[in-house]
Amino acid sequence: MIKVSIKKTMFVLILSNLFFTIPIFADKYRIDTLGGHASVNFKIKHLGYSWLTGRFDKFEGYFEYDKKAPEKSLIKITVKTKSLDSAHALRDTHLRGAKYLNVKKYPEARFVSNSFTPIDSNTARLTGKLSLHGVTRDIDTTITRIGGGEDPWCGYRQGFETHFKVRLTDYGIKHSLGEASNELQLSIYLEGVKESLEDGEVKK
Repeated sequence: MIKVSIKKTMFVLILSNLFFTIPIFADKYRIDTLGGHASVNFKIKHLGYSWLTGRFDKFEGYFEYDKKAPEKSLIKITVKTKSLDSAHALRDTHLRGAKYLNVKKYPEARFVSNSFTPIDSNTARLTGKLSLHGVTRDIDTTITRIGGGEDPWCGYRQGFETHFKVRLTDYGIKHSLGEASNELQLSIYLEGVKESLEDGEVKK
């Protein structure tokens, strides 16, 4: 009887250990680019006299977020650099060329987060790696949760925004129109649709 009791106790301990060591994953959200509910925008000074604005029309990615454990959150975005759109075809061709983005050689830019440190209920310090023009550098910025909840199509969504600046020369883009035109401001707005498990498959 003692041996059986010991075996049962060991079995319970093993099961308990397995249960408490199973990692809890944050919910995964696909960025809703198909519905046009996300955007990657840029802003840069032209000669220091005015602002040139634009966006990248093609990008994809996802983020993971759990309101109860926001520190587990992560973000991954891939941008097609050729999709740059400043509402001026000739200028777009120029910016896509070898002097600037060189989209033939560097067709993608990427951001992958390293950490998500909550500041308050809807704001966090976000760090990660931005790869642009063949160079990868650290990014440290603030990200804000805009809101989240059910949508009219029986889905669940979360939305975030972040804004940060990068220096073009830090990413090997040396051709510029002066120091005032060296600082690129990026604004990223993300609305994600929660992925759900149904019949053993991931439904997006």
